[in-house]
Amino acid sequence: MTHAYQTGITPEASSDALFITFNLVRDRVTQAKQALAASTDIIDAIAKQFPEAELYASIGLNHTVWPLFDDAKKPHDLAPFPHFKNQDVEVKETSGELIFHIRSMRRDATYQLANALFQAFDHSLEIVEEVSCFKYLDNRDLTGFVDGTENPTGKDRQQVALVGKEDPDFEYGSYLNLMRFVHDLEKWEHQDLKSQEDVYGRTKYSNEEYDSAQKSPHAHTKRTSLKDSNGQSLEILRHSMPFASLTEKGLMFASYSKTANTFNRMLESMVKGDEDGHTDHLMKFTTAHTGNAFFIPPVTWLAALKN
Repeated sequence: MTHAYQTGITPEASSDALFITFNLVRDRVTQAKQALAASTDIIDAIAKQFPEAELYASIGLNHTVWPLFDDAKKPHDLAPFPHFKNQDVEVKETSGELIFHIRSMRRDATYQLANALFQAFDHSLEIVEEVSCFKYLDNRDLTGFVDGTENPTGKDRQQVALVGKEDPDFEYGSYLNLMRFVHDLEKWEHQDLKSQEDVYGRTKYSNEEYDSAQKSPHAHTKRTSLKDSNGQSLEILRHSMPFASLTEKGLMFASYSKTANTFNRMLESMVKGDEDGHTDHLMKFTTAHTGNAFFIPPVTWLAALKN
């Protein structure tokens, strides 16, 4: 079934994923435009080769290269990745102008699609970073805590992740924020269980969130639980997954949203804190090595590049 939005955005969690960021080769924009126009057909074709794999993909662009593909209009919230810092932590934009987010239940299917898409771009992309991710236990981060507990479910996933009528030229697009966090697991494992749970504001094994009154103002769940001016909870759709080698372990944080403002507010709350300076103490155990903001255009925009 063909949707107006790219397939990688709304489906439930996968067991395998690739996050590949690229920079655009400036004298091969025509080749890149042709590949973007063909990308939906490529994704569909490879997915049909692996009917049981639940193979999905999203392709997006950042603010620097968007005008090279569409100089007439741009998504309302497309902007640089935000820059926040405190005395101990700094997050900022890093290299990466395009993104492939590919995921499935089979590593070979993920690879096959990544390779087909990369070949289609015909030397118009230079790889910045390629990170292979995997499902860990019952969708846990390598810290041992369940990730994405507060994700929307059912049709709410579309409501949270997809641009609506407020930006009609880009309806069914989505804002993807990506960060590669490297954990200090040695430091983390030296914390006792209660200290770890206090950092998250949630129990580790039963995955039960603390009552609000029990939470430290520095708890991760406190710092990321924000409300809009009408008192409604701000939501993002997370597709974060762990990555690991024997020497480096961490989390690829990935979130989709109909507006970039939601993620920006959450990240500011984590790094800069509230009016009393309460920052997210989870950041004491992990470091953001990358920060990227992309727009995942609707399928209609991709198809229009053929003209």
